[in-house]
Amino acid sequence: MSVPSFPSSLSSSPAPASPAASPSTTPASGSVPTQADLLDFVRRTAADTALIASLPLDPEGRTWVRLEGPGGSEAWLIGWPPGTGTGWHDHADSVGAFLTASGELTEYSLAARLPTDGWKTLELAEDVDRERRLPAGRGRTFGRHHVHEVLNKSRDRHAVSVHAYHPPLPRIRRYSRVGQVLRLEQVERPEDWQ
Repeated sequence: MSVPSFPSSLSSSPAPASPAASPSTTPASGSVPTQADLLDFVRRTAADTALIASLPLDPEGRTWVRLEGPGGSEAWLIGWPPGTGTGWHDHADSVGAFLTASGELTEYSLAARLPTDGWKTLELAEDVDRERRLPAGRGRTFGRHHVHEVLNKSRDRHAVSVHAYHPPLPRIRRYSRVGQVLRLEQVERPEDWQ
């Protein structure tokens, strides 16, 4: 749900939950997981080859399994068929991390802090776009209100990724983009994708 990263309710289907889906270590008692804790979690989870292989892959839509993340964080194992993506979105007040376990993902992001609420359309500066290739074993962390889209640009190979967010996603804002104009299109809440 990068967008994915997290599941998108528009073109996805959930996979059955996996009993093996809990390779978490908890941060120090009572502490909130940091971005580094989340990155460590997604790295260790992506290294669990049996878990990664257990995710059913659909040739047309993304699949996912919810995992138990560290310190009460929300976590997902997501399968990406060739040519699929999340569209532009953010994770509101959550920080997060994601890592490609197999295949390769591409992330397009904005290197600019956007206002969090109270707007419908923004014109972006010319120099805010960033592109990051994430082959298997590569991941990243991100802060609150990070606007991005994640894609599997392969024409013939699935990708699988692991994502973790803290606090658990309170909402996801979805955007459309034409040139340098970003427009808020939809706000999703947890009940929309669980």
